[in-house]
Parts: sequence; structure tokens; C-alpha cells
Amino acid sequence: MTDRAYVIAGSEATGGAGIQADLKAFQELGVYGMGTITCIVSFDPNNDWGHRFVPIDPGVIADQIEAATSCHDVDVVKIGMLGTPDTIDVVAGALAARRWRHVVLDPVLICKGQEPGAALDTDKALTEKVLPLATVITPNHFESRTLSGMESIDTVEDLVEAARRIHALGPRHVVAKGGVELPGPDAVDVYFDGEEATVLRSPKIGEERVSGAGCTFAAAITAELAKGSGVDEAVARAKEMVHAGISARLVTRAPFASVVPLAP
Repeated sequence: MTDRAYVIAGSEATGGAGIQADLKAFQELGVYGMGTITCIVSFDPNNDWGHRFVPIDPGVIADQIEAATSCHDVDVVKIGMLGTPDTIDVVAGALAARRWRHVVLDPVLICKGQEPGAALDTDKALTEKVLPLATVITPNHFESRTLSGMESIDTVEDLVEAARRIHALGPRHVVAKGGVELPGPDAVDVYFDGEEATVLRSPKIGEERVSGAGCTFAAAITAELAKGSGVDEAVARAKEMVHAGISARLVTRAPFASVVPLAP
């Protein structure tokens, strides 16, 4: 039987991030993917490649979720960018209405296309309504600092503490990602399973962020969990995939490169 994985996330028109990157990662790892689009993000090449953000009507999101979950027997889902409190309400309700083996949350706290007040409302709703439903959460450096309430995360020890604090909010497994933000030659992430913290390292490939790396990381975890891997195995495999994807990154006309999801 074909393993299946589901993603609820935003669309990113250049193909480097969002649901486009998620489905590529699923396919690369041998999993049949289906997705629900929550919002449309498009970079504006005439305005310093800033974000343009358009939310999808909550009723349309509900319709997509209904169609996907009625058509497929799926119990592993990745949650990406949601974008508004109304969207979060719909998605949280849909998650609570079914039994999921795994909910992987990539907690996109800020969309640069949103007004600050709207972004803050979205962050609060996500933390209150979706985060406690997650079995795995994959915050980046900024999101780890925000969710943990820490003023700074400058060392691996800080990242471990952040992972512990985020675990206390409800998710069963936390992967706090240091990426290129911590000093030193390695991109460092911390996996915390509620008891033990494991430090994951891979050599940095440059010092710049690559578009879609976080999306691909969470999507790879989701795909591996759908195939029956344990969370620790899925996280390690995802780390390898992102490293390979950054190594093969696609240079574009935008001022950032895009990850190319490759099975390690």
C-alpha cells in the first residue's frame, strides 16, 4: 500500500517554499502527497522582493480539508503557514475532529506581508490552538526564541533550553533549529523528546538562509513518519535531506536561492 502524507500550508509562487516544496519533498521520499492551500504568498519583484499575502476564505479551506480527508485514509499531517486567526480556527477544528498519528507543526509565526497587529494575533492563536495538538514542532531560531520567551539564543546550551521550554507548551517532540544563526562551522539543531536532548550537526553551506529549507525539513519528517519511522529517525533523515538540498540549491533571479529537495 502506498504511504500517504497530507500538508496544510500556504502556496509560494516561485516553487521554493510552501506547499510546493512540501509536495516535492514527499515525492522525493516516496510518499504520495496531498495538500490544502491556506493562503497565497507571492514575492514582489518590483518592491525589493517583499511578500504579498492573500488569505484563502476559511470555508474554502474547510472544503479542501473535507475533500482530502474523505478521499484518503491519512493519519500524518504537516501544518505550515496558516496566516490568520480565522484560518487557525478552521484548521484546529479539523485537527481535533480526527485522530492523527502525527501532527508535524512548522510554526510560521511571521509573514512579512502582514500588518504587525495581525501577525501578533495570528501568533497568539497558533500558540493557543494548534501548538498543543502537535506531536512534532520544528521552530527556527527566531520562532524558538519567541515561543520559549528567551531574549537570546546564542549557544547550543541556549537552544537546548529553548527546546525544553517549548516542550512544556504541549508538543511531544521539539526540534529547535539553530541553522546558520549560531556561531561556528556547523548548522546545529536540537531534538528534544521530553527526556533527552540530542544535538544534530552538519557543516554549514555558506552563511545565508536558503528559501524552503524549513518547509522541506518539516515535510521530510512528515514523509518519514508516514512511512513508519520513529520520530528520531525521521528527524535525522530530514536533517540529511535539507543538507543535500542546500548543497544542490537553485540560484534564481531573486536575492535568495531555493532548496532542491533531494533524498540523501
